[in-house]
Amino acid sequence: MTKLTYIAFDGTRFDVEAENGSTVMENAIRNAVPGIEAECGGACACATCHVYVDPEWTGVVGEPEAMEEDMLDFAYDVQPNSRLSCQIKVRDDLDGLVVRVPERQG
Repeated sequence: MTKLTYIAFDGTRFDVEAENGSTVMENAIRNAVPGIEAECGGACACATCHVYVDPEWTGVVGEPEAMEEDMLDFAYDVQPNSRLSCQIKVRDDLDGLVVRVPERQG
């Protein structure tokens, strides 16, 4: 299991154990992390699972692909470390990943 940490906009911390192959979004939904709406269910067809990847993790997580970049245009307050959590697959090298949830979703 891979440990993920979500920090809600109000600062509440959610530490979860995630199975490899699942997504950061799926684990947020399973663990009732507030602010992750995931309206499209992970199809990369909306921007309601937007998160900010902790700067220490951006290199490990990697850059968004073209389709995700297009969807990020609809997200609220996009920053250089913005990602759609449905597009981040959980894997061993993400153990300890920290993401922050924005004030609101797009």
